[in-house]
Amino acid sequence: MALDQFVNAVQTLSSQGNYSELCDHLNKSVEVLARNPGQLDTVLESLDMSQHSLGYIAVLVAKLSQETLDNFSDILTKCDTFLGAASPEQIRFSPNSLSELCHVLSKELVKRGQAIRGITMLTRAVHKLQPTPSSLTTVHCDLAKLCLVSKCFGPALVILDADINHISKENGLFDAVYLLQYYYYGGCIYTALKQFERALYFFEIAVTCPTAAVSHIMLEAYKKYQLVGLLVHGDKPKAFKENLALPKYTSPIVNKFLKPLCSAYGEVVTAYQSNNASELRGVVTKYQELFTTDNNMGLVNQVVSSQTKTNIRRLTRTFITLSLADLATRVGLDTPQQVEKEIVCMIEAGTIHATISQADGMVRFDTHPESYASPAMLRVLEEEVKMAISLDKQVVTMEEEMMVSPAFVKKMAGGRGEEDDDTGSRMSSSHNAVSSGSGKVPSYSM
Repeated sequence: MALDQFVNAVQTLSSQGNYSELCDHLNKSVEVLARNPGQLDTVLESLDMSQHSLGYIAVLVAKLSQETLDNFSDILTKCDTFLGAASPEQIRFSPNSLSELCHVLSKELVKRGQAIRGITMLTRAVHKLQPTPSSLTTVHCDLAKLCLVSKCFGPALVILDADINHISKENGLFDAVYLLQYYYYGGCIYTALKQFERALYFFEIAVTCPTAAVSHIMLEAYKKYQLVGLLVHGDKPKAFKENLALPKYTSPIVNKFLKPLCSAYGEVVTAYQSNNASELRGVVTKYQELFTTDNNMGLVNQVVSSQTKTNIRRLTRTFITLSLADLATRVGLDTPQQVEKEIVCMIEAGTIHATISQADGMVRFDTHPESYASPAMLRVLEEEVKMAISLDKQVVTMEEEMMVSPAFVKKMAGGRGEEDDDTGSRMSSSHNAVSSGSGKVPSYSM
């Protein structure tokens, strides 16, 4: 009887377009759906995907939340079909309902080792929830997680490559954890693809997110932030210090708590900058168990290999010619054959320009042959200029939106009012401002 009433209420309120009351009814019906798992398929058959979308979502979530789920493939098919038939109007009214379905679905897919099966569905869900292509939704992190777990990175790159300048509120239910997870998973994907500069950017956002408490996600992001920073800026000591130093707007507690918790990674950074291969290997051996537990051993090994390449590049700025044997000694490799292999790889990658003489075992370092006059270089410059112009337009648009926002106008009006007061009232206002600012800040900890 309770489920009959549920179906009737969903059908009636949906046809009337009374979505506010419908959402209240769905929230109150969660326990009713959970108590009747065997009848949920019958309820789904009674509802139309396009006309009763919000009610259909509630039943799907209830089915996916069951402790024992036998017909999982059938539910996946229903979810896939639903995403194509769902009412855009109802989804726009309650986007958090679709997000909740995606959260539960992705959790179940990962649990069953079938993450790859949900990538297409979640990609469609993201496009349905996004007001603009540059908007971040709570489903972004689920999609990134599925792509990372399944090692299928292509679909995630379409989403990750788009710069975010807007966060979808989703009826006020967007939690900071979704932002942290998105940028952490995104950083891991870019690291796996060896796009280290983009990975460093993603980890930096996860670490510098405004917070009053350090979360486990920020801790893991900071560990990878240091290692990836070495891969990006390790060969430029001055740039490394400038770029890896956290921005001034970073919460003070990040430096206070994260650095002591990542002391092993700090030692790796110090050993890397010493340009001493044996010292770096000693630190890696010392903390090998920790790095393995953190699932960062592969990244640490890349850092060790990167130091060798960094030392070779450093020598190209000092010497014109050098023997392979001498070069191997200077960079900490055992044999000339090892250093020859490294140099060949670097020449093929374009990171250095050199010639190896097999006759006498000498390496001649050459200058960069690029004259910056080719059509290819012109295209690169044009693309960079276009990107700069686009970013400038985005900044101007965001500034205009901020200038006319009620909150900004109110704040500026209040500031001018205080300036017109006498000295005593200004002191009083300042004291009140400090007092009001000392309230509890929302925590982003997990």
